[in-house]
Amino acid sequence: MTVRDIYASLDALSPFVMQEGWDNSGLLVGDFSQEVTTVVLSIDIDEELLETVPENALLITHHPVIFGGLKQLQFNQYPAKILAPMIRKNIANIAMHTNFDQTHLNDYVATQVLGYPIIAKEGFVAYLGIDETYDTFALKVKTALGLSHIRGVRCHDRITTCALVTGSGASLMRNIQADCFLTGDIKYHDAMEAKTLGLSMLDIGHYESERYFGEVLAPHLEKLGLSVIISPSKNPFTYL
Repeated sequence: MTVRDIYASLDALSPFVMQEGWDNSGLLVGDFSQEVTTVVLSIDIDEELLETVPENALLITHHPVIFGGLKQLQFNQYPAKILAPMIRKNIANIAMHTNFDQTHLNDYVATQVLGYPIIAKEGFVAYLGIDETYDTFALKVKTALGLSHIRGVRCHDRITTCALVTGSGASLMRNIQADCFLTGDIKYHDAMEAKTLGLSMLDIGHYESERYFGEVLAPHLEKLGLSVIISPSKNPFTYL
C-alpha cells in the first residue's frame, strides 16, 4: 500500500480540508508513491521514537512536526534535528491535527473516556450534559483522565452543561456557552478572564487529553490490513 492510498483513506475518515487555516495537517515528509508496510501512530515525534521506527515506515502523528514556515535547517535544532533521521530512514509523516479533533478526538474523550453524553457540537467544541456539583465533576474528570492533580476556576457550585476541547482551547472561552469549560494549557490570565466571564474551567492537560489519538485511529487503519504500532508517546513534562 502506498502513502497515497493511506492518505486517501485518512482523508475520507477525517477530511484534511476541515483543518484550521493556521494548521499544517497532511503529508509533511515523504512521497505519495512510497510503499508502506508499517504504520506508527504517535502524538508527536521525538528522537527516542525515531530510534525504534523501522525504515520505510509511515508515521501518522497528531501534531505537525513542521508547523510554521522553515527558514533554515540546522540539524542541532528542532525541528530539523527530528527531520534529519526521518529522511535518512525514509520515514514518511502525515499529521492529523485540527481535522481529527473535530471529527473524532473530542467525541471519543467525551463519551468513551469521561463517559458523558454529547448534547451539541460546534466545530471543535463538544457540549456535554452534566448534572453534578463542581467538586464531584472535577474529581470524576481527574480520575477518568488519570491526572495526578487537577486545577480549575470555580464559578459555579453545580455544573449542568460543560464544553470540551482537547489540547489547547482556552482561546475559545469567549464563545463558550456552558457552566464549565474543559481544556488544556490554561494560563494564569486565561483563569483571570474566566472569572470575569463567570465561566468555570478545569485544566485537563494538553498531552493528557490527546494521548488517545493512537487508540482512536488504529482500528480504522487495521481494517485496511496494515500493521499498526501505537507508540507510547511521552509527556514532555514531568511532575514531582
